Amino acid sequence: MKLELVGKNLRGASSAGLLTALVFSAWGCSSSPSREQNLTYDLETLIEGNPFHGIHGLTFDSEDKIWVGSVVGQSIYRVDPASGEVELRVAPPLGVADDLEFDAQGRLVWTALFRGQVLAQSPGGPIEVLAEGLPAVNSIAFNEEGRLFVSEVFHGDALWEIDPKGEAEPRKILEDMGGLNGFDFGPDGKIYGPLWFKGVIARIDVDAGTIETVASGFAVPAAANFDSKGQLWVLDTEPGQVWRVDPVTGEKTLVAEVDPSLDNLAIDSQDRLFITNMANNGIYEIDTETGESRTVVEGKLALPGALTLIEEEGREILHVADVFSYRTVDIATKEVRDIVRVYQNGAVNPVGIALGQDKMLISFFFESALQIFDRKTSELLKAIDLPMAGPVVALGGDSWLVATIGGGDLLLVDSELEIQRTITSGLGEPAALALAGAGKVYVSECSAGVISEIDIESGARRVIAEHLSQPEGIAVTTEGHILVAEVGARALSRIDPASGERQILAEDLPIGLPVPEGMPISFIPTGVAVSSAGVIYLSSDVDTAIYRLVPSS
Repeated sequence: MKLELVGKNLRGASSAGLLTALVFSAWGCSSSPSREQNLTYDLETLIEGNPFHGIHGLTFDSEDKIWVGSVVGQSIYRVDPASGEVELRVAPPLGVADDLEFDAQGRLVWTALFRGQVLAQSPGGPIEVLAEGLPAVNSIAFNEEGRLFVSEVFHGDALWEIDPKGEAEPRKILEDMGGLNGFDFGPDGKIYGPLWFKGVIARIDVDAGTIETVASGFAVPAAANFDSKGQLWVLDTEPGQVWRVDPVTGEKTLVAEVDPSLDNLAIDSQDRLFITNMANNGIYEIDTETGESRTVVEGKLALPGALTLIEEEGREILHVADVFSYRTVDIATKEVRDIVRVYQNGAVNPVGIALGQDKMLISFFFESALQIFDRKTSELLKAIDLPMAGPVVALGGDSWLVATIGGGDLLLVDSELEIQRTITSGLGEPAALALAGAGKVYVSECSAGVISEIDIESGARRVIAEHLSQPEGIAVTTEGHILVAEVGARALSRIDPASGERQILAEDLPIGLPVPEGMPISFIPTGVAVSSAGVIYLSSDVDTAIYRLVPSS
């Protein structure tokens, strides 16, 4: 049978396959595709995407064009600050830049965070490794003499000098500083930069190895840069503020207030100030006199993953783990609303989300974090460290199920984040959970290629379907069928839990962002949700968009 997909408002070549008719054949075995009679959907774009997958450090080339890095997207882009036109310049996996700078010869140098390397590329030349073995390498800057320095933040805390030729071993200058993030050299030849975990701007003498406080009172300072007049500009990411700081006296002047989740800033040859916002996938120019903001490029979403669909006061609301923000989408109006942004109220990057009656749960494997928030106020109530915390789902009475990706454990957790018991272990990189009814839960085991049914009380496990290609997001229809995103096949399938019969509903989907080395294969899990009317919602990590498949009348 043909499945007719009528694409509406789709963008980019990555979605081209969605516009074609798909032909299925019955293979006859329980986990193979079978025929579906008179099954048609209209494919629509619910929320459009943009070119980035989270956005971080930025710098300017000799033509005053912006170069910006995306860690999760593992890419470096060149952006025209006037038109907002975006061009991919370094593709995955080597484009994984948290921060980047040009040297005096026009060579681009960047910190490849996931790879623990400092990389460089001359125009038209190959990519070189200048240093490696720095697992938390984050920010980067050259001084006036051309000496190169990088910092480690979050999974390390140190300042290093790097040989620009890549011949000598890195030299450690300081450690345990408090998280030296985006930094710059001042006219006095010293580093000025934010200490993320201490809320201050520090001054560092890289030869003497000394550090002192310049200004304090910031919430989460993220970056500091000088303009040509010697003025120091600082970003405070949690409140979304741009400050001017006197580097001598430490006096602070608030210049602009923008959306939270700021990451970095850079100043061009004309002393124009530009900032990045992770949650908006945005680049903005800030008028340093008026504080007004001009959008260069931005998106409605950052990088959507897990999805949960609920009905609130007669409206269908889609909850989205957007990696740099926990967001909701009103299905009727397409309005996107922030619940909590990364680093706001202490929130980590949401990858797993679940809703209880009064609370909401966020998990993030990279920080091994599990956090519970008040649904009305978005106040962080409690957080614990849980190694490789993965998918989560709410049970009644503010109890939760949490799966760990590395250990493959399924845990029962109460509203105080106390682990009550381990239900089962040995799951193959669980990527999503969905309640199955009658005290059972479905889990997609991404590396094992199966969907299992787990009895919550006894821990008994039954394989529902196997030989799947990297199953990630799952949802259960009103008829009891399981919808699953098979990311390895770029397909959406429907499975009968009684027989294991599998039907492909859509192929050539824009899902499956390249996975960085050392990360779980599900990485940013594709989300799937379904309404009572049978409308299927699918997050696209490739397009940073949300699509829906609407049953044709």
